[in-house]
Amino acid sequence: MMTESIYNLIPQEEIRPPKKAMYQSQFRSKVKEEKKTNKSPNRTMGPAKVDLHQTSEFLKKRSGEPKLPASEPFKYADDERKRPPVPKANEKPLMGLKSNKDFVKTNAVENIMSVPRKPAANFADTVHGSTHPLEPSGLVPVYTSKKNFGKVPEYLTKRNEEVRRAQEEYDDYIREHYRRGAMKNLSESERQSIIDGLKKNWEGIHHQYQGLSMVTDTAPKKARKERLEAEMKQLERDIELLEKHNVIYISH
Repeated sequence: MMTESIYNLIPQEEIRPPKKAMYQSQFRSKVKEEKKTNKSPNRTMGPAKVDLHQTSEFLKKRSGEPKLPASEPFKYADDERKRPPVPKANEKPLMGLKSNKDFVKTNAVENIMSVPRKPAANFADTVHGSTHPLEPSGLVPVYTSKKNFGKVPEYLTKRNEEVRRAQEEYDDYIREHYRRGAMKNLSESERQSIIDGLKKNWEGIHHQYQGLSMVTDTAPKKARKERLEAEMKQLERDIELLEKHNVIYISH
């Protein structure tokens, strides 16, 4: 605390202590240069000086729209594309052939009877499902490209030759026995009469079979039913054998 004194009424000059020197980095100049590098003034804020419009040059309605050229009637470059004029009320256009076909029903029937189209055979080679045709890819065998395609296999040729040779030997054997008189060739009329007789016998046995009792509770009924069934089966086999072969030889 200062004591009261007349000298204190006189303002004294304030003595400030000297400030220490401010710290400056040794990279300050380098940072300033880097900051100015690749920088240009007014790049994002526009030019520093902008010419102001006059008060009479304010925006008006539709002033920003582009000015289109004057409209002209459309004309084709050539006269061939012009459509014929619409016929008048008193004119009757020439009609073609008139058909009574009901196209709606015809199309409905065709779609109902049509076979659905089979999907194309493709394969996917990526996880995203990129598809390609399967046939030219080489992933499936193409039999038409084989060297022996369309040719008869060798084993079939040998088999046909063996069958032909066996048939010739059998024909020679039959002709030899037929020449000696040991076998007789059955004529067509005789073969047909035998077939008709077998069918007639089958019908008679079948009529007896239809007359059997529905319940086969006794041994004689069961035995008769089994006998009739066996006779009909044997007649069916004989009829099938005679109808299958046109040339039949019988031995004396």
